[in-house]
Amino acid sequence: MVKSSDVPVVTAPAAGVDAGAAWRSAPHPVLVISPSGLVRAVNDAAMLLFPAARAGAPCDDALVSWLADAHQRFTDTPRPDDEAACGPVGGRSFEACPSRAENGDVVWWLVDDTARRSAEEALRAERERTAFLVQASTELLASLNADRCMDVTARLATQYLADTAVVIAPPSGRWLAMSCCGPDGRVVRDKVVADPTSVPGLAEALKGFPPVPARWIDPAAVPDWVRPSALGDLGSVAVTPLPGHGVAAGALILLRRSGHAAFDESEETVARLFAARAGAAMSAARLYAEQAAITRTLMRELLPPRLQQLSGVELAGGYRASNDTDRVGGDFYDVHAAAGPDEESLVVLGDVCGKGLEAAVQTGKIRNTLHALLPLATDHQRVLRLLNGALLDSDHTRFATLVLASVARRGGTVRLRVTSAGHPAPLIVRADGRVEEAATRGSLVGALPEVTSTTAALDLAPGESCLLYTDGITEAMGGPLGEELFGEARLRSALSECAGLPAEAVVERIRMLAAQWVGAGRHDDMAVVAITAPHRAHISAVDGHTRGRYPA
Repeated sequence: MVKSSDVPVVTAPAAGVDAGAAWRSAPHPVLVISPSGLVRAVNDAAMLLFPAARAGAPCDDALVSWLADAHQRFTDTPRPDDEAACGPVGGRSFEACPSRAENGDVVWWLVDDTARRSAEEALRAERERTAFLVQASTELLASLNADRCMDVTARLATQYLADTAVVIAPPSGRWLAMSCCGPDGRVVRDKVVADPTSVPGLAEALKGFPPVPARWIDPAAVPDWVRPSALGDLGSVAVTPLPGHGVAAGALILLRRSGHAAFDESEETVARLFAARAGAAMSAARLYAEQAAITRTLMRELLPPRLQQLSGVELAGGYRASNDTDRVGGDFYDVHAAAGPDEESLVVLGDVCGKGLEAAVQTGKIRNTLHALLPLATDHQRVLRLLNGALLDSDHTRFATLVLASVARRGGTVRLRVTSAGHPAPLIVRADGRVEEAATRGSLVGALPEVTSTTAALDLAPGESCLLYTDGITEAMGGPLGEELFGEARLRSALSECAGLPAEAVVERIRMLAAQWVGAGRHDDMAVVAITAPHRAHISAVDGHTRGRYPA
């Protein structure tokens, strides 16, 4: 802004007095106007700007209205000499600064500030664009849901770039999934059978090719399935790809009503910058969805199975990963049902060295290998030898401990054969509350060339249970000070209180006590399986129609 202190003080010349060569050749337009609004004097630059500004001419006739009004305000009320007025003259922008002469006339100095105002306008527009792109990045990255990313893209594009925005997902057969946000700001999802080539530039954008300039697209050629009926006549259309990770994530169609300004080059640039952010977010969301689907599929194979009564034997299991955000880890259990009522079912519980996903992968390999060895399940030692060889031949260096239990019902008794391979021996709770340890020992698998093990045979009377567990239970750190192990003594004491309980109740009791002991502290993976002989066996009705009975 040019102030009166920035220019030399000029005494307004009296009527008919020549102001001199210096006055007339001043580089800035200068006018002298009397308090009554008559032009007193102008220099050469002012004459070029205001040809009608002759001495004695009323300023209302000789000057532009904004300058005449500024002079009127300046003379009507006392105002500071540095109060400037701004406005256009002949397509350019000027700033007029008043200065009072000694005789009361007002000297107006005009400075061409077109370049400064253009720079300020460009800076303002750039700040708005930057703020828009920052907001877009923030909102788009707030979700990993692909549909929601499409909705956010359409809504933001409508708010800042167009009257209506349509986001098109990559084609799925003949179908095109789209999110459309109209002038009312409401986002509508739809799925249409349409040919992308019916929209100029859309087929190319969906393949990731550079956008077609908006001036090349005829709005009349845009089909009805793209434009909402509330939009009215189209005046301008822009189509830009949504770049993804290696492939296009879709396309963005921007629509403006007729009568609104057409998309210019700078707006198309902003649209491409916005589309790059939107495409990256949509692509990341789709990759996440694909990975989540793969993870769910794999997780179903890694998660422990649901246990129930099997051939007259009650089974129950419980699992808790070391990290509450994980669903799988290094502990596992499995049940392989017998082929017939007189054959043995195989129960396996194990603990792979380590935690998290890598341990879970090794767990999956062990479970699959054991499943392949089921025809040999009656020979525990042979199964362990073959499993040990398979683990030694793999690229993984993780070893594992496990316990095998072959289970069969014989009358009212459940007969077990249990074999430990470096794993804590199973515990048996008798009907009177006594807790015994199965006499089985063995070396872990996947670490040594040879494995050794001993198998223990035992019987469970009605109401008695055999508990298989991992060391995550006994080594759970917690207690009043958070520094004490749960320990085998507490486990035995808790198990003795479970005499006569069904398998499900035994498992829940042990899990609850371990969880209470740990509290919010860190812990290892925990797995537990209870094998229980039911109190009574259900006998089916002889005729197959009436209700069966339970023996006394």
